[in-house]
Amino acid sequence: MPTEYSSKKKRTPKKSIQPKKHTSNPQTSSENKLRIINVGGLEEIGRNMSIFEYNNQVLIIDMGIQFPESDMPGIDYIIPNISYLTENKEKQIVGVIITHGHMDHFGAIPHLIPKLGYPPLFAARLTKGIIMKRQTDFPESGDIKITEFSKDETLSLSPFTVEFFHVNHNIPDSVGVVIHSPAGTVMHTGDFKFDHAPIGDHPADLQRIVTLGSKGVDVLLSDSTNSESPGYTISESVVQRNLEEIIKNIDGRVIAATFGSLTSRIQQFVNIAEKHGRYVALDGYSMRTNFEIAKELGYVVAKKGTVIPIKDVHEYPENKIIVVCTGAQGEGEAVLMRIANKEHRFVQLHAGDSVIFSSSVVPGNERSVQILKDVLMTQGAKIYHSQLMDIHASGHAQAEDLKLMLNLTKPAHLIPIHGHRYMRQIHADLAEEVGIPKENIAVIDNGYVITLDKKKKMTITKERINTSYVMVDGLGIGDVGQVVLRDRQILSEDGMIVIIAIVDTNTGRVRGNSDIISRGFVYLRESKPLLADIRKYTKKIVEQSATGEHTMNTDYIKENMRDQLGKLIFQKTKRRPMILPVVIEV
Repeated sequence: MPTEYSSKKKRTPKKSIQPKKHTSNPQTSSENKLRIINVGGLEEIGRNMSIFEYNNQVLIIDMGIQFPESDMPGIDYIIPNISYLTENKEKQIVGVIITHGHMDHFGAIPHLIPKLGYPPLFAARLTKGIIMKRQTDFPESGDIKITEFSKDETLSLSPFTVEFFHVNHNIPDSVGVVIHSPAGTVMHTGDFKFDHAPIGDHPADLQRIVTLGSKGVDVLLSDSTNSESPGYTISESVVQRNLEEIIKNIDGRVIAATFGSLTSRIQQFVNIAEKHGRYVALDGYSMRTNFEIAKELGYVVAKKGTVIPIKDVHEYPENKIIVVCTGAQGEGEAVLMRIANKEHRFVQLHAGDSVIFSSSVVPGNERSVQILKDVLMTQGAKIYHSQLMDIHASGHAQAEDLKLMLNLTKPAHLIPIHGHRYMRQIHADLAEEVGIPKENIAVIDNGYVITLDKKKKMTITKERINTSYVMVDGLGIGDVGQVVLRDRQILSEDGMIVIIAIVDTNTGRVRGNSDIISRGFVYLRESKPLLADIRKYTKKIVEQSATGEHTMNTDYIKENMRDQLGKLIFQKTKRRPMILPVVIEV
C-alpha cells in the first residue's frame, strides 16, 4: 500500500518502500487525480523541472540544467530526463511555464522542446528575452515561440487554470505559480525571497500571495536552497549601502566580481558609479548579454556614458573605474581569473587595486576561490568579500522567510523542492514549527509520483519514473553514460598506457620489443626498469595465449594482456591506469 498523507488526521508513517519504475501503460488508479512529479531539483541544485498531470494532460514548470560535479570530467551540463513523456505518447503537454531567467530553470529548453514536439512556452517579459537570446546559440533546435504573460494574468491551459504572483529573487520578473486543477490547487514558489526594498525590482506581492492562499492551497512546492540559514535574507538595499561605503573610500580602481545573471547587482554598481563620478566597464559574455537585454527592456537603468566598453578603460583615470565582471567562483577561463593571471587583453592588475567578491561561494568551489584570492593578494590587491560585511544577498529565502511563506499561504501539504536532502529536511522541520503535521510533508527524491485526489488526500505512490542523468558533452546529448564517465575518471586519476605487440601468426611469438605509450601514468625516460618488466611480461602473456597450433584469438590475447598487466602494474606502482593493448598480426 502507498504511504498516505492527509490533513484530516495523523497517521504513523509506514516503512519506506523502494518505488517501482514507471511502465508505459497508464495506471487507471491515477484517473481523476493530479499527479505531481519532480523530474529534477530535489537531489541537487539545478536541473529544475516539475510535471503536473491530470488524465494525461501535462503542465510543466521549468526546464533547467544542472552544472557538472567535480567527478564528471568533460561534461558541459546535465539536463532533465524526459523519457517519461517521450515514451508515453498519449500524454499531451498543454504548456511549459518558466518561472525566471536563470539557466537552472530554463537552460534545457533548446535540447528538450524539440523532442517534446514544441509545446506552448510561457514566460514573463525579461525571462522571455533571455531565453530567446540563448536560442540563437542553438539554431539546430528550430524556432520556438514564447507567449509572454504578466504577473496578474490568468492562463487557461485545460484542464488547468494558472495564476502567478511576483516574488523577489536576484533577477527581476521572477514569479511563483498557482495551478488549479479538478483535483485541487498546487502552489509552486519558484526561486524566491522577500525583499521589502529591492534594487531594480518591486517588493514581492505579499497581498496577492495572501489572496491566492486564502482560496485554499492543497499542496505547496517551496524553494529550500537557503533553509539552513537562520533569520531573513538581507535586502539588496543593504548590499548597495555597504558596497557604496567601500567604494567611496577607495582611491584607486575597483574590480568587482559577481554572477553574470545578477542584474540587480549590476544596477547597484551603476547607481554607485553615477553618485560618485565613476564609470562602469562590464566584462563576461553572460553578464554583458543579460545587461543588454535587461537595459533594452527597461529592467536596468543607466545614464548615457556611465557604462563604457571594457576596451576603453585605459582612456579614464583608474580612480574613476569600476570593472564589474564574472569569475567570482574562481573559474579558470572567467574574467577575474584572467585578470589575476595577467591574461586579460585590457585590464592588468596593479598593486593598490581593490577587488570585491560580491557573491557567495558555490559549494565545491571553495578551493578555486581561495587560490584566486591568493593570486590577487600576492599582486598587492585589497580584497573585500561577503564574510567581512554584507556585500552579497542570496536570491533564496532563509528560514524566517520560508516560515512567512507558509504562514501566508497556509497549505494543507508541503513538498520541499530545490535543494539537497539536508536542505529539504530542514525546510520540513520549519514547516512543522508553524503547524503543518509531519505526515502532511513529503520529503522525497526525484521521480517519485505523488497524487492528489478530489478529497484533497495527498499520496506518495509506489511508482517512480526514470530521472537518471542525461549529460550534454559538446554536440552529444545523452551519449555519455556512467561507463564513459568512469573511463574519464580513471584517465584523470591514473592516466593510461598503450602496449603494442607485433605477433607472428605462424609461430605465435612476439617480434621485437613491444612499443609502449604512456599518458598521465609515468614518464617513460625515468621508468626504464618498469617498462622492461612490462615488455617481458607482455611477451610471456602473448606467447602463452597464442601458439602456432591453433587459430590465434586476438580478443582473447588482448583481454589477457589487460588483466595480467594490470596486476603487474598495480604490484609495481599501486596505480591502476587504463590499459589499452594493441595486437598487430603479421
